[in-house]
Amino acid sequence: MSDSRSHRSFVSQNVAAIPRSGIRDFFDIVSTTKGAISLGVGEPGFAAPWHIRDASIYSLEKGATGYTSNLGLAELRNGIARYVEDAFDLSYDPQSEILITTGVSEGLDLAIRAIVDPGDEIIFHEPSYVSYRPVIQLANGIPVAVETDEKGEFEITLPAIAEKITERTKALILSYPNNPTGATLSPSILEGVANLAREHDFLVISDEIYAELTYDQQHVSIASLPGMKDRTLFLHGFSKAWAMTGFRIGYCCAPQVLTHAMMSIHQYTMLCAPILSQAAAIAALRRVDLDVPEMKKLYRRNRNFLIHSLAEMNLPCVQPKGAFYAFPFIGDLGVTSEQFALDLLREQKVAVVPGTAFGDCGEGYIRCSYATSLKDLKEAVLRMAQFVAKAKKD
Repeated sequence: MSDSRSHRSFVSQNVAAIPRSGIRDFFDIVSTTKGAISLGVGEPGFAAPWHIRDASIYSLEKGATGYTSNLGLAELRNGIARYVEDAFDLSYDPQSEILITTGVSEGLDLAIRAIVDPGDEIIFHEPSYVSYRPVIQLANGIPVAVETDEKGEFEITLPAIAEKITERTKALILSYPNNPTGATLSPSILEGVANLAREHDFLVISDEIYAELTYDQQHVSIASLPGMKDRTLFLHGFSKAWAMTGFRIGYCCAPQVLTHAMMSIHQYTMLCAPILSQAAAIAALRRVDLDVPEMKKLYRRNRNFLIHSLAEMNLPCVQPKGAFYAFPFIGDLGVTSEQFALDLLREQKVAVVPGTAFGDCGEGYIRCSYATSLKDLKEAVLRMAQFVAKAKKD
């Protein structure tokens, strides 16, 4: 006889309240569309350089298949310490202030969970990477969004931040160069944010995964400004500039007390990042001056082509100053971002991401990744132009 009684839900209310990623929902549809050209996935459209893959293979052949220190391989932490000092003018102790994580996504999760008590407020700017709001919510924090817009080239503004600061503000998440807009921060804004952090005594979680892919100015980390290293959690990794998304390898640099707090969580969840990926990351750091400039050159070429093509379609778009995304405005076509993306995929088999995946203020925009081959990008643009021309006639 079956039990017909109703059962309570065993899913945490906190988890049940988290929506599915708008990107993942959309790409479930993309995956079933044969012949689609994707300008949607946020990863390079080519494999990691061979010497990086070879290092991982050689590590496996040597039998390096076990755990590492919870903090990560000492050789990798030493290499990262040298790299961030050269590239960002930041000095961290590899023995106590650098933690290797399973991608920057884990680093973000650890940073949030290590500092948030229930009810703490975390300010972040939108449009933004899809994980920020849910990760804050999962840690029982309160996400406080600051909207940015095309008029301000998607830079966060000091008055907008100041308006959101309260006694419960624990941290501000900065993500520049930005996903999805390609925006960067001017030095004056960066210094202003640092002043606010010192004045109101909050931390900055600085997600700089796209730092190497800055095109029109020198990237500056907020952690390098006076007094900011002690109140910044610096997140970085190898996914974007080295085309190593599948290796899932990132790192966080922070004062020892914060690194220890993150490690306290990391040791009971991930334990350590995969050893084969750590070996690959060591190899990546040995050829920074060769690999990264070559990839950046390809991205810049693709960016210029895409921005010119969007202008020919009369789709307004702020020129991306970093990362590998364009965020054109399609709001004048009389459809929502989601409908535009679905119709473009169905009619022309080109995949882009609706702007609403990155926050409500993303309505009217789409994200186009140009981290693909120029051949595919040209074909995608041709199809998109046909679609836009038809939409304008209708």
